[in-house]
Amino acid sequence: MAFLELKGVSKGFGTFGHRTEVLRDLDLSVERGEFVAIVGYSGSGKTTLINLIAGLQLPDSGTVSINDLEVTGPGPDRGIVFQNYSLLPWLTVRENIALAVDQLFPNWSAARKRQHIDHHVGLVGLSHAVDRRPAELSGGMRQRVSVARALAMDPQVLLLDEPLGALDALTRATLQDEIGRIGSASGKTIVLITNDPDEGILMADRIIPLGAGPGATLGPSIVVDLERPRDRKALNHDPRFKAIRAEIVRWLLGPGAHKSTSVSRKLVLPDLEPEDLDLPRTLFGVKRVARRRSEQVRENIELR
Repeated sequence: MAFLELKGVSKGFGTFGHRTEVLRDLDLSVERGEFVAIVGYSGSGKTTLINLIAGLQLPDSGTVSINDLEVTGPGPDRGIVFQNYSLLPWLTVRENIALAVDQLFPNWSAARKRQHIDHHVGLVGLSHAVDRRPAELSGGMRQRVSVARALAMDPQVLLLDEPLGALDALTRATLQDEIGRIGSASGKTIVLITNDPDEGILMADRIIPLGAGPGATLGPSIVVDLERPRDRKALNHDPRFKAIRAEIVRWLLGPGAHKSTSVSRKLVLPDLEPEDLDLPRTLFGVKRVARRRSEQVRENIELR
């Protein structure tokens, strides 16, 4: 049995009669220590999928399980890195990470907690900024703090919800390399959500495309059999890299693309007659207004 498993998972939102199915019949298996990237369109339900694994939302049908235990809510066995950093602005880097450490390891001594925090701050290359607050950090540095906080929880599964989407290209490339290095060093099971096929290929062991919604489904699993560490410059000339990317894009633009539909409906137009703007605002003491066609009557006016 896989370490992380989804069986027949579906999820929708809305009220009865006006409900939209976002995800439909998802089956996913992730082995312990594997780095899997889910690549799909914006708005296809990728964040909903990560929330289901995190236990922040529950499926309408099907099950999510980790290590053969069904997920029924959030838990410390899953660490999540959000798109928007989610740092408390009045706390320093060390204090933001300490919030998670204090909750999960309350019996540790102060010295052990400090050593644990400093280790993970160093892991993301922020030892020089450990006493700074978020306002004193760049966007890339804030995201590093989020990664360090998630890793400091020592989770079994690390969930990355498009963590680099808001960053500039250079910072994004740097953090891609850092997360790939941290994933290899920590041996954590990692699920990355992204809309960038190249990012998934650079970082992950396996790519699974997610089709367009509503009712999005997962496509075929694609193994990224490229040696690590991966050099982004060299990959651009690697035939295998090009073949993997072509396979992902082919599925997303083919079976996983938006389906066109036609809808016929009856439109009821307003029963209004446009105003004649060439007429004065008032005529014979009557203010010019828009009229309903059904209200119009013919009048004979005698002028003297």
